[in-house]
Amino acid sequence: MGLIKSYRDLKVWQKGLDLVILCYSHTSFFPKEEQYGLTNQIRRCAVSIPSNIAEGYGRSSTADYKRFLHMALGSLYELQTQIEIAKRLNYLTENAFVEIDSMSIELDKMLYSLIKKIN
Repeated sequence: MGLIKSYRDLKVWQKGLDLVILCYSHTSFFPKEEQYGLTNQIRRCAVSIPSNIAEGYGRSSTADYKRFLHMALGSLYELQTQIEIAKRLNYLTENAFVEIDSMSIELDKMLYSLIKKIN
């Protein structure tokens, strides 16, 4: 196991970035009229996940770090809801939905585990 020198070394942050890229890729095919609606919402909450992980890591207390990890979880759940909406509107194919959803579930487990390990 490698030494953690920065939030960039955290696997959960790296996975969060992967999810952002995946969301940007799939939402690029959404209808033009969704540019400021669902497309923007999905992208913003996806970006919020690794951003909150990084911000929490930089905080001076464990309580603050956990609070930001919980905010990352909240953004993740928001994303899961929004991709479900996108799937039901037929903006996401079943394969795209499963790809994003699977990665989000993995990230959920990683965040939950990290929160439990921090004391």
